[in-house]
Amino acid sequence: MGRGRQKAKDAKIARELKYTPHGADLRDLERELIHSDAVRPAKVEVAVEEDNDPYARWANDED
Repeated sequence: MGRGRQKAKDAKIARELKYTPHGADLRDLERELIHSDAVRPAKVEVAVEEDNDPYARWANDED
């Protein structure tokens, strides 16, 4: 395809996207947002051990 044909095709697609109603259902969106909050797992805190750092003993040395 030449550049002219591709440009015309892109313009046609852009017009279709611009002027076609997409019909967003706000009630479905609301239900999805409410449901996602209920399903979200509780935050789990992980204990971090400082002993795993092999260089930790030199971290506070002033020398």
